[in-house]
Amino acid sequence: MKRALILVFFVLMLDQVLKVWIKLSMTIGQEIVVAGNWFILHFTENNGMAFGFEFAGEWGKMALSLFRILAVIALVIYLFILTRKKIKFGPVFGISMILAGALGNIIDSAFYGMIFSGSSYHTVATFMPEAGGYATFLHGKVVDMFYFPLLTISQSQAPSWIPGFIFGSDGQFIFFRPVFNIADAAITTGVLWLLLFQRDFLKKM
Repeated sequence: MKRALILVFFVLMLDQVLKVWIKLSMTIGQEIVVAGNWFILHFTENNGMAFGFEFAGEWGKMALSLFRILAVIALVIYLFILTRKKIKFGPVFGISMILAGALGNIIDSAFYGMIFSGSSYHTVATFMPEAGGYATFLHGKVVDMFYFPLLTISQSQAPSWIPGFIFGSDGQFIFFRPVFNIADAAITTGVLWLLLFQRDFLKKM
């Protein structure tokens, strides 16, 4: 259990430290080029699911937040059971990564609206503003920043056999378009780890 807790804490700290720095240093849409045109820190916020997907307005966000909390409780219990059985660390690693990612985004949704002022395209947020935060409990926005536009194709220059629906409203196909955070990456890593390398474990579940 100790290794699992250390992993969860490490991922969670990286996620939250980067999010708080982004929130208190950048305006919405501001970018910092890390490596050419393919790795950019691009500050955005979302109301919904991982990788910037939205989910059915305010009631949907509340339902999603509550679901995340229940899922985290279930993951903690399951992780405790796995470690008590003293199984190999492989499955524990995958579950721990998913748990860390879920916790990271829950913290944003639950508390960021209460402890930060709102970010905009012109102003940087402040911590614990006198007028209060921009939202109530469980209605905060999730901070995203990783943007990897590895490949860009203009619809006007693309071959005719490429279907038009893959292009965005700007007429561009960008791989990879979604902006995400460390928590999203941790969840994806945990799921892929289990699917690719822990098939025997999944079959026994």
